[in-house]
Amino acid sequence: MTRLMTRAPLGVADVARLGTVLTVWAHPDDETYLAGALLASLTDAGNRTVCATATRGEAADPHATAAERAALAALRTVELDAALGLLGVTEHHWLDHPDGGCAGLDAAGPVGRLVELLDQVRPDTVVTFGPDGFTGHPDHQAVGRWVDQALAAWDGTPLVLHPVQTEATLGRNRALDEDFGVYELGRPRVVAPGDVRVHLTLDGPLLDRKVAALVRQESQTAGLIGAVGLDRFRRWVAVELLAEPA
Repeated sequence: MTRLMTRAPLGVADVARLGTVLTVWAHPDDETYLAGALLASLTDAGNRTVCATATRGEAADPHATAAERAALAALRTVELDAALGLLGVTEHHWLDHPDGGCAGLDAAGPVGRLVELLDQVRPDTVVTFGPDGFTGHPDHQAVGRWVDQALAAWDGTPLVLHPVQTEATLGRNRALDEDFGVYELGRPRVVAPGDVRVHLTLDGPLLDRKVAALVRQESQTAGLIGAVGLDRFRRWVAVELLAEPA
C-alpha cells in the first residue's frame, strides 16, 4: 500500500515513490494529455508503469461511416503505440469498449475486467478520472466509476489519484480552453494547492517528450497545433496535477 507521508506535492524527482502504477483512461491521447510526463518520469525511474485504454477512439467524428470509424480506430491504435513508446510504457491493455458508448454499458463486464487487471498488476497507485471526468465526457466519467467499483471489489488498497486543476492552472489557458470548447461538457475538479499530491511543471527534455508523444497522435492533435502554433500548444500541456479523490 502506498501512502505519501508528506503533504508536499511530488515533483518529477519524487514520482518513484508512487511504486507500481496503473493508469486507466477512456480514449487514446487521454493518457498523454493528462499524465504523459508522469508516465515518462515513472518509466525513467524504473517503476512498473501500466496503461489501460477503454476504447480505440473511433467515434471522434460523429458523422463518420462504419468503415471510417474502423479506419480511425486502426489509426489511433498505431498512434497510441507510438506515443507510449516515446513515453517508455511497454505494458498496455485495450479494454475494447465502444467509443461514445461506455456510459450505456452494463458495468459488470468492464468492472470484472479491471479487477482482473488489478490482480495482475497489483498496483501501489492507480491514476484515472474522477467523477468529473476532467472534461465532463460521459466515457471519462464511466471509466472513473468502473475503476471505483473495481477497487471496491479488489483486495488491495492503492493510492488513487485523479487529474485536477487549481484556479491558477485553470486560468493559465482559459482563452484557449474556451476557444476550443475543452470544457464544453463539464469542468474539471478544482482543488486548493495544498490538496495537490503530484505537481509536474514541465520544461526542457521532459516537455519535449510529452509534446512529441502528442504529435505522434496526429489524428487528434495536428489540427489544434496548426491552429494555435506549437509554442502555445507546449505551454498548454506543460502542467500535470493529480489529487486524491474528494
